[in-house]
Amino acid sequence: MLKLHHAPNSRAGRIVWLLEELQLPYELNRMEFHPRALKSDEHRARHPLGRVPVLEDGDVMLYESGAIIEYLIARHSNGTLKPAVDSPLFPRYLQWFHYCEGMVMPPINTIVVQTLLLSPERRNEEILGQARRLLTKTLEPLNEALSGRDFMIGALSGVDFMLGHASYMARQLGCMPEDMTHLHAYVKRLEARPAFDKGIKT
Repeated sequence: MLKLHHAPNSRAGRIVWLLEELQLPYELNRMEFHPRALKSDEHRARHPLGRVPVLEDGDVMLYESGAIIEYLIARHSNGTLKPAVDSPLFPRYLQWFHYCEGMVMPPINTIVVQTLLLSPERRNEEILGQARRLLTKTLEPLNEALSGRDFMIGALSGVDFMLGHASYMARQLGCMPEDMTHLHAYVKRLEARPAFDKGIKT
């Protein structure tokens, strides 16, 4: 059986969402989002930096949320959630899949550090402001791409488990202006999916 090592309010929520959408049986190891759990010797044996998510599938141990999503789609989705290599949608799929961690998540990471992880005396308002402005800017192409589409490449795909989760986080951080109407509607569509709701709340 698949086993997911998970901590709340992390990228591991993407994987719970995907597992639920695929209706795959899995075991969940809920971990405290705290160094005493994540940096333990036991968890470092799974991930050398003590991060989540980590997926176990038999003899396979895999970390990095994007890699886990690609793996689950390739091995456990029966050919769904990803266009074929010769599909005209395949380049678009690749672009948006990697846009998530390349462009959207870096400023989100900075905002989380500057507002939640650092003690108040160590926070830097200039760095925080720069990250907020950059995050909003990275969302603009997503809003444009969603014009006339329910999901990032048309139908639900692996891209949405990456960018949908990131867009939800960006909205929660207050960096999605109201005039990004396509993006707001997209996040609301995702929130209406029971599997997404479970991924976020687990």
